[in-house]
Amino acid sequence: MLETVKYLIGSRGASGFGSKSTAEEVTETCPDLRFITAIITGATSGIGAETARVLAKRGARLVIPARNLKAAAEAKARIVSEFPNSEIVIMALDLSSLSSVRKFVLDFESLDLPLNLLVNNAGRFAHHHAISEDGIEMTFATNYLGHFLLTKLLLNKMMETTKQTGVQGRIVNVSSSINGWFSGDMIRYLGQISRSKSQYDATRAYALSKLANVLHTKELAQRLKEMGANVTVNCVHPGIVRTRLTREREGFITDLVFFLASKLLKTTPQAASTTCYVATYPRLENVSGKYFADCNETWTSKLGSDSIEASKLWAASEIMVSEI
Repeated sequence: MLETVKYLIGSRGASGFGSKSTAEEVTETCPDLRFITAIITGATSGIGAETARVLAKRGARLVIPARNLKAAAEAKARIVSEFPNSEIVIMALDLSSLSSVRKFVLDFESLDLPLNLLVNNAGRFAHHHAISEDGIEMTFATNYLGHFLLTKLLLNKMMETTKQTGVQGRIVNVSSSINGWFSGDMIRYLGQISRSKSQYDATRAYALSKLANVLHTKELAQRLKEMGANVTVNCVHPGIVRTRLTREREGFITDLVFFLASKLLKTTPQAASTTCYVATYPRLENVSGKYFADCNETWTSKLGSDSIEASKLWAASEIMVSEI
């Protein structure tokens, strides 16, 4: 109850920020980002678009991967109209397709750009059962597996950049508190819903993908530490906000639910604040493997903090993205 009250009144935590803080506010004192190159998935709308806008305002060069290149061009135009000196590169990427992820990385590497920041923000809530071209349930394929491969393939570029610049690289995985709604055997459930729709539950599948984001963060942080890489990875819960994630079910019921829950909803600038905080705040240098909400470190679910589950998911993910 106390935590809910703190959330509603916007009580500030140890970071000096809280649920009412905006992305612009939390980046006001961040270092000059003019020498930072950031890749932000899902930056054509919602939280990702606001994240991109604010990082561009602070001077960062942006790479916006998108399945819909028209939407990406429109997002770029909006940012450039506000900040004319922005440098923004648009590239094609369908996160549900492993071949598309591989092509994107090759195309990005051909640009010979540095890479300081990777924000794995894109998300999908598939109300109807669907399977990716790689045979993986679509929500999991888009929200987690595509990002897993993207991060894996970009890691060398990030480490190379840190060595050349001395600036610590950062990876931000956008999850959700709904990750705590999943219980059971992750790999078994994924196998069931990837084979048939009889076991498919849209909310449980989404929770699974968001739990996978948390466990990916935990395992990757450990591996980066063992490698001695000057790169951190952290996970964020942006809060509840109405975005295009609900685009498949617009209408009276959705509108009513969001109206009734409006006191708990964040504005988009507020929802993007935790991502921007973790991506830029100087105090978080060398902080890795943590989970943040309302711009403050917090606890994730019991399953989300299980290192054995994280290791198991990593091993399964390596198999799923392997090229035979």
